[in-house]
Amino acid sequence: MRFKAIKKSLFFSLFIFSGILYAQDPIGSETVTVVKPYTPSVRDASKIKATPTRNDSVSLQKKPVQYSIFSVPVASTFTPAKGRATTVERERPPKVYDNYATLGFGNYSNVLAEFYSSLEIDRSSNFGIFLTHNSSQGGIEDVYLDDKFYDTELNLNYNTRNRDLSWMAEVGAEHQLFNWYGLPEYNIPANPESDPELNSLDPAQNYYSVYVGSEIELYDSFFDSANARFRHSGDSYSTAENHFTAEGLFEVEIAEELISTKVGADIVNGKFDRMYDSNEGYDYTFMNFNFTPSLLILRDELSVNLGVNFVYGIDVENSDGSFYIYPAVSASYRLAGDYFTAYAGVDGDLQQNSYYNFYQQNPYVSPTLNIRPTDNEYKGYLGGKGKLSNAVSYNVRASYQSQYNKALFKRNYDASTLEGESYTYGNSFEVVYDDVNTLSFYSELNVDVNRNFRLGINAEFFDYSTDVQAEAWNLPTMRAGLNSDYQITEKWYTGANLFYVGERKDENRSISLVFDDPIVTLDSYFDANAHLGYRFNDQLSAFVKGSNLLNNNYQKWLDYDVQGIQVLGGVTYKFDY
Repeated sequence: MRFKAIKKSLFFSLFIFSGILYAQDPIGSETVTVVKPYTPSVRDASKIKATPTRNDSVSLQKKPVQYSIFSVPVASTFTPAKGRATTVERERPPKVYDNYATLGFGNYSNVLAEFYSSLEIDRSSNFGIFLTHNSSQGGIEDVYLDDKFYDTELNLNYNTRNRDLSWMAEVGAEHQLFNWYGLPEYNIPANPESDPELNSLDPAQNYYSVYVGSEIELYDSFFDSANARFRHSGDSYSTAENHFTAEGLFEVEIAEELISTKVGADIVNGKFDRMYDSNEGYDYTFMNFNFTPSLLILRDELSVNLGVNFVYGIDVENSDGSFYIYPAVSASYRLAGDYFTAYAGVDGDLQQNSYYNFYQQNPYVSPTLNIRPTDNEYKGYLGGKGKLSNAVSYNVRASYQSQYNKALFKRNYDASTLEGESYTYGNSFEVVYDDVNTLSFYSELNVDVNRNFRLGINAEFFDYSTDVQAEAWNLPTMRAGLNSDYQITEKWYTGANLFYVGERKDENRSISLVFDDPIVTLDSYFDANAHLGYRFNDQLSAFVKGSNLLNNNYQKWLDYDVQGIQVLGGVTYKFDY
């Protein structure tokens, strides 16, 4: 009976299961239409504060471990010594002194003297005194006129500084003596030592000047800075000149851009007692007023300065005024970080010329110059600068400049038979003006290995084109220079200054002589200078300076030979009161 019941149960189960399988339909494809898009929401969560209980059946309690150290003596001959901290020796910074005096003597009876003193008035103010003197008694070979020179200057200055501004005022005086010793060969008599006319000449020319000036800089003001200077100059021939300059700078930042404006005035007034070929005097007064707004734009690696220079120039003696507009644009872009920066620009200005500036460039000019301003129409330049390494930097540049009334030094014609002045023997220079275009290429390399060694090399090539003058008188075709400083040891130091100047042109002229080829080419020259010094201590040091070490008998100006090899030795002493 039990067996039959089991069979019935199995039969019934199979029948039900087969019916279920037979009742399943195959899955078909249906289309589901979403009426409302799904917009999930997040409810605020609450932190569970209950701490769960730990119920670990396999957790065992640590049993305490008891042990003892069994020491065994070991024979040793090592005896430890007490340790002592080692101190690091700090290099003592050199003491800076507020005063120094230098005195040196050399051949050609050369004398070099300098004195500087800074007196502290209070914590923010000081008064300074600077006196310098450089002279030589001459002695150039084959020179038959006195060739000594003096150059002395005294400067007194006052400086003050506080949290709002810094201010400086100065007053000074300068005296220079030079001689017109550069006689042309055709004006040297057969027996110069016994020639009465030559021996009666007094070729000395004394230049005098006094000046006063001031500068101010404000730190938190749209009025950024200002400066002004007045200089009065004169000479042995009753020449007098007054020169006043003033400039102010205003800066304001708008929308992260810097807008600056420069305003300035440049006024020169003077008179010459006579002209070169007449006894009639010459008066001149020129006034320049400028207004230069500019906008500085900084964008990452790009820097652009957009400006315009407005200048109004007045020739007071001739009652003539002119208005000039010059570009003042520059830009730079860092193409490779500190390794290469490209830059370009174009600018111009109305340059005020003065008697003082001319005799600083060429002390052998005659006191009969024609003074007028130079119109620097524009100067465009394009270059690149950067670093070759952390110790080597470079700068290369090409430029083109257009100038109207550019001043050129040219030798005066020989008028000794008419005038009889000491500067009318073809031994002085005049200033002529011409329209000159200049193409130049400049390159510079600086090496700064460490604090002990520095080297700089530069070279520049020029090509000139003139309008009226036959040549760009006394302008070189090339300039090159090398300067270096080397700290040999803590006590010894040295340095060198080498420079090269290319060929220049000048002209022989006379009212009584005719020259087959009046244009003269002045040879290029190379000059080597060096110095060597030794520091006995922080206060006392000795030095030796050498000039024209190759003993080249070159001419910087036509028929003006320079001194040969010059050696000067001296001492410098630093001190405090």
